[in-house]
Amino acid sequence: MKNFMDKDFLLYNETSKILFHNYADKCPIFDYHCHLNPKEIAENKKFKNITEIWLYGDHYKWRMMRANGIDEKFITGNASDYDKFTAWIKTVPNLIGNPLYHWSHLELQRYFDIYEIINEDNADIIWQKANEKLKYMTVKDIFKKFKVHTIGTTDDPIDNLEYHKLINEGKAEIGKIDTKIVPTFRPDKALNIEMPDFSGYIKKLQNAVSINIENISSLIEALYKKIDYFKNLNCMSSDLSLYKIPFNLDDEKNIDSIFKKAMNKQVLTSEDIEKYKTYIILKLIKKYKESNLVMQIHISAMRNNNEVMFKKLGADTGYDSAGDSNIIEKLQLLLKTANNESGLPKIIFYSLNSKDYYPISTLMGCFQEGGIKGKMQLGSAWWFLDNKDAIEEQMKILANSGSLGLFIGMLTDSRSFLSYSRHEYFRRILCNYIGQLAENGEAPNDIKYLGNIIENICFNNSNIYFNN
Repeated sequence: MKNFMDKDFLLYNETSKILFHNYADKCPIFDYHCHLNPKEIAENKKFKNITEIWLYGDHYKWRMMRANGIDEKFITGNASDYDKFTAWIKTVPNLIGNPLYHWSHLELQRYFDIYEIINEDNADIIWQKANEKLKYMTVKDIFKKFKVHTIGTTDDPIDNLEYHKLINEGKAEIGKIDTKIVPTFRPDKALNIEMPDFSGYIKKLQNAVSINIENISSLIEALYKKIDYFKNLNCMSSDLSLYKIPFNLDDEKNIDSIFKKAMNKQVLTSEDIEKYKTYIILKLIKKYKESNLVMQIHISAMRNNNEVMFKKLGADTGYDSAGDSNIIEKLQLLLKTANNESGLPKIIFYSLNSKDYYPISTLMGCFQEGGIKGKMQLGSAWWFLDNKDAIEEQMKILANSGSLGLFIGMLTDSRSFLSYSRHEYFRRILCNYIGQLAENGEAPNDIKYLGNIIENICFNNSNIYFNN
């Protein structure tokens, strides 16, 4: 029997052990998509206790605590941090087979040198050891320890990116750091015309750009101006979250009428909404192409399903799920139309439903062009799919239908500074998969060749993809 989560955890063949320890584990981290707070980075945040860094804002863990019958008081409520910590400790033993079980142990091991099994018997020793380490740990220390090369935060167009400026100029409390911190343009709120606060958001955007947004053309002007602003602050990519892919073409005059209806809080039809979103996305794709920005598209997340709890806690609190919409036909039309009109930027496609992997992978192969290696990417297994089985499935589908060697690898997509151990989790699974191919005689037993592929997927490919 193997030891629990030892140095060869998830490495089931000898080749995989060599690939991980000699290649993957030495690579820097290029975390091109996350939700870390730039303010906390700029201030070089120190955490008062393990609950703050381990559980605050982590809706992955919150969902499991609710499933374990933990009262909301101990999750997002006013219970003490110690009581919230012990509520999580009580939850973990029931998560056997869940990636959170492994992640939580990796977080304790890699950040705090804590190797105790997470259970109630060990709660106090974990609390004491972790809090002692946190007295001397800052965000800057974390970046250095995990060799974090680049971080792409997720930022709204109305953001003035003040903390990015301070970090770039070396004027933030964190001082000069080796890690590159860059913003990501996320225009969801300008796209989601059906939302009740849409008109209010557009007014905020208007104030942010000093442009009177009175029609659709001035809205596009405002968005383009903010893209240029982000680009001047080293922005490398955009992001867009879509449950369904919209596609319904109409002329600018009719789109303008739809926009004005929304600004006047008039009722929109589903056709109105789809036409507006199609128009905006095509305009954004054109600008991303011109600006050499990578476009990330996250698909198939059904959000805020529990209306009662959404009203109490708001978004991103653990009430989202995987959708099951038919995305591929409209995605094909969207890509074809954009390619005909302006050409396509580099695009990373993520889906929260693994059934979409093969259709997306084969469709994106139709637009691999322009002399750019891996221009179209099947994004890493995301969110609910960020587990051993789905990570392996994503890599196998990409290998079967595309170029695994050009894959840009893992991202955290997290609000937690403890999430860098997820890169290790991914890298171990990657090394085991590649190692098994070699041991099966499906790839050469050439460690230098295999190691080069591992290093490329872990770091080199993303560094080239986002910086070229």
